[in-house]
Amino acid sequence: MHSTNLLLEEPIRMASILEPSKATFFPAMTKIVGTLGPKSRSVEIISSCLKAGMSVARFDFSWGDAEYHQETLENLKAAIKNSKKLCAVMLDTGGPELQVVNKSENPISLEAESLVVLTPDQDKEATSNLLPINFSGLSKSVKNGDTIFIGQYLFTGSETTSVWLEVTEVKGEDVFCLIKNSATLAGPLYTLHVSKIRIDLPTLTDKDKKVISSWAVRNKIDILSLSYTRHAEDVRHAREFLSKLGDLNQTQIYAKIENVEGMANFDEILGEADGIILSRGNLGIDLPPEKVFLFQKAAVHKCNMAGKPAVVTRVVDSMTDNLRPTRAEATDVANAVLDGTDAILLGAETLRGLYPVETISTVGKICAEAEKVYNQDVYFKRTVKHVGEPMTHLESIASSAVRAAIKVKASVIICFTSSGRAARLIAKYRPPMPVLSVVIPRLKTNQLRWTFSGAFQARQSLIVRGLFPILADPRHPAESTNGTNESVLKVALDHGKTAGVIKPHDRVVVFQKVGDSSVVKIIELED
Repeated sequence: MHSTNLLLEEPIRMASILEPSKATFFPAMTKIVGTLGPKSRSVEIISSCLKAGMSVARFDFSWGDAEYHQETLENLKAAIKNSKKLCAVMLDTGGPELQVVNKSENPISLEAESLVVLTPDQDKEATSNLLPINFSGLSKSVKNGDTIFIGQYLFTGSETTSVWLEVTEVKGEDVFCLIKNSATLAGPLYTLHVSKIRIDLPTLTDKDKKVISSWAVRNKIDILSLSYTRHAEDVRHAREFLSKLGDLNQTQIYAKIENVEGMANFDEILGEADGIILSRGNLGIDLPPEKVFLFQKAAVHKCNMAGKPAVVTRVVDSMTDNLRPTRAEATDVANAVLDGTDAILLGAETLRGLYPVETISTVGKICAEAEKVYNQDVYFKRTVKHVGEPMTHLESIASSAVRAAIKVKASVIICFTSSGRAARLIAKYRPPMPVLSVVIPRLKTNQLRWTFSGAFQARQSLIVRGLFPILADPRHPAESTNGTNESVLKVALDHGKTAGVIKPHDRVVVFQKVGDSSVVKIIELED
């Protein structure tokens, strides 16, 4: 079979597949979000995760208390200092998540074809025949024949750690279910998901608000992952809540799409959110397996055209317990990159997985290989066509910067920005080279004190494909009246040289505001 017939983004030489992957300063253009937990919370392990390619640390508040997560965050800060690698902080809300409560924490064995009762009476002890849950309205929400999944993070119904049930009878507040597969549930909490059933609970719960008002405010989180987003109103409500909490008015909100209701309202949610997380674990329960890939492709495409980051979850589940992913998982990661995904989110793989560092490294390598064959030309034309005419001034210049960088084969694009918007617009056109986003802080006052903005904007770009931020000296303005800002440019070039992405005689494209205008210039470096 000739390589030109391969149905890849562009023709590949078979010989090139056999060449070993080259190590680079930037492991991949696609970003990696790592969930920190029991197996990944020491300074040493977090430092290794950052060096392996993690650029966003996720704190999952569906389990663990604020004190536990605070200790982990302090370790993250130490690791950032040690490794000299920037990292953003993402808080993932618990949301209206239903859980089985096992106070004794003893393992519970469930046998296929036997009956189990789900009860809202949390004072009762969890057994093989009775499982207390944290929601009193389940009996009113389900009917005979409905499907319920219970497990710890993984939900295929085939592993020994999760189980799927069929509702056979509802008596008062108790729900009787037939167990469909044998499993052993271990630990204090298991997630419960009812397929295609709306649970009448608020998206931002009182517990979430308490965590945000204390832990998130104290730590000035960069990104809020809004679990179980079902309507655009959910995002508006969360943004209104954040706007009253000091610095959190700069926090970005990523809507986590986890069920059919969120899918049905996807376009409106995308319009309100700063980014989207496709939670394929729960989506894989609400949707037939053969439909999940269709939603992923459609959703990622919509995010790409809107210039908003798309994050995909549940890619290398098997690496929770194994050192290597399956062939299907490796292919899945690559296809997510070719679809246009900005970031891969690792959950159980790094939270409680045995090989958090190796998982991040492996996913980064797969992403880097997929990026080599990403058909940027087709994507660029499609994006320009979607934006249409007339373009806004900034969009026109951003797309022109990417086009120029491709034409002159620039090694990097350097973008000076204050809000981060210009850099995100450049990233929207998916340049094949890294974008060094030089964030120039702005001086602001609330009449009581002066503060610098910029740190949020720099860290928030760590989830955007291809963007690599540098926080500049606030004494240098983002807008230069004389068209040059040699000292800041020199810092950016030196950073690129240190990183190994800029070499002598390379061409570099610079995007900069000069007064009311935006300018794109091409620099050819000397020795």
